[in-house]
Amino acid sequence: MSQIAWQFAVVGAGPVGLALALQAARQLPHAGITLFDARPADRDGSADPRTLALSLGSVQMLQRLGAWPAERAAAILQVHISQQPPTLALPFHGGDAELLLSASALGVPQLGAVLKYGQLVQAMQQAWDAAVAQQPTRLRSRFGTPVAALKDMPAGVEVDAGIAESFDLAVVAEGGVFGEQSRKPLVRDYAQTAWVGSVQLAGATPGRAVERFTRQGPAALLPLPPAPDAAHGQAQAALVWCVDSVDDPVHDLTDTQRLAVLNTVFPRSAGRLMGISPLKGLPLGLNAERTLVQRRTVRIGNAAQTLHPVAGQGLNLGLRDAHTLVAALRTSDDIDRALQRAEWQRAPDRWSTIATTDFLARGFTWQLPGAAAARGLGLAALNASPPLAHWLARRMMFGVR
Repeated sequence: MSQIAWQFAVVGAGPVGLALALQAARQLPHAGITLFDARPADRDGSADPRTLALSLGSVQMLQRLGAWPAERAAAILQVHISQQPPTLALPFHGGDAELLLSASALGVPQLGAVLKYGQLVQAMQQAWDAAVAQQPTRLRSRFGTPVAALKDMPAGVEVDAGIAESFDLAVVAEGGVFGEQSRKPLVRDYAQTAWVGSVQLAGATPGRAVERFTRQGPAALLPLPPAPDAAHGQAQAALVWCVDSVDDPVHDLTDTQRLAVLNTVFPRSAGRLMGISPLKGLPLGLNAERTLVQRRTVRIGNAAQTLHPVAGQGLNLGLRDAHTLVAALRTSDDIDRALQRAEWQRAPDRWSTIATTDFLARGFTWQLPGAAAARGLGLAALNASPPLAHWLARRMMFGVR
């Protein structure tokens, strides 16, 4: 075994923290890695109902780490994007202001995949536990141990988790949602609520994700594996329904009323919504650090940037943060230079994704004269230009390279 030269602390055992720990364990044999998380290791998170949309690049990364539960995920084979009328009718492609992206047209097996948060974390934690069992002197788990504070040291970081321990580097990967986070330097409250849950559909196209821009905000249906008790011909999909928080049109509705409204929101090609689960409302906003690196502390994932779910890029961006950080550390024997390189390499992908997500979150709710027509024209123009649409799809799958 290589002599341990560095000691790293990873704070947060969600998907991004676990991905970082797993990749570092494989690619940095000279680094000791300690993973901290407030939740107990034996807490069963497999029933966590939150849904994750992962890009193809993220799926491939998790496959390489041996932490992808393929049997629990639903592949995204198509993405259909449209704007709810009134919009602009155009004399081509059927006159619809829409964009259809497909894996077959791009020559890839899938555009991404969808699965439950708890199922992904369970698979990743099992992979981490197996790695710890093989190398217990180099890899350590500190579950049930919340980190109270981080303190800069002359050549490292002091991690206070009941007792103070010194590390050469601390990577903070704790997630959380916008409404529960302390505010970072870059903040925008979108005054929107995302109502999330699941629905049952009849007549849906298998593997198709649907995103619909409305006057209130975006709404999306993401394919899920069929429920065990699903009726014949019915599909299951995760629902993300973004609406105005001040004048919330969803909060006081019954499930029957919500179904009726949703069947007017989504296009007929999405299928007919037949059933709906209880929905949970989450406030939406942008909450981002200006930099990932602060001396020997690095923030990645939601600890660095919490985004609007409009393009489903939050987790994917965090996984790319983790990948780039480990790659920079693997090719350098100087931690500070490696961190500077990682900061520089992540900037184009990070800032373009933040800007794009922010624009989509706000731009499709603008009510200026002609705005709806301009948005419809943009979607239709993308659909009429396969090279541009394919470029956009690859950006969504792999980020800025």
